[in-house]
Amino acid sequence: MINSKAFCHPFKPIIFQDSKVLILGSFPSITSRQESFYYAHKQNRFWKILENLFDFPLQNKPKEDKVAFLKIHHIALFDIAKICHIQNSSDSTLKMLQPNPIHQLILNTQIQAIFTNGQKASQLYCQFFCLPHSCHFIPLPHIALPSSSPANAKYTLPLLLKEWSKILPYLTN
Repeated sequence: MINSKAFCHPFKPIIFQDSKVLILGSFPSITSRQESFYYAHKQNRFWKILENLFDFPLQNKPKEDKVAFLKIHHIALFDIAKICHIQNSSDSTLKMLQPNPIHQLILNTQIQAIFTNGQKASQLYCQFFCLPHSCHFIPLPHIALPSSSPANAKYTLPLLLKEWSKILPYLTN
């Protein structure tokens, strides 16, 4: 791949023993890698989506407050790619070299469903974790959600909220 560099995922998952849903992205953006935190780019709508779904201000909060919010609401976060080639932050250039051990990550948790943030994350999740005969198979519901990235301009915030509200039933039981 021209002008791409192999990257290793730079930070740990956010997961708790009582997490009920796991939201997986593909790989952190340049800004997220620099900030060592999920969805750190100011124009990414991830935190805005959660802010609206739960009627709780998150957008300009520090990392610690966001982690506390995730814990209280039983939400885990991670990315599918452990090692990949990627140009800038573009999912369209992402070539997976090794997936993160998602199947091991969710052991001893209360994860009931896996949600993927965007088309590339969904494609990679299906490739590595949806095949029943694979040693990485995860026998949980997988729900693909539209990307919270600003590059996904065809989805307005109200449309994103409608789709992303699919996580709510898994958090109320």
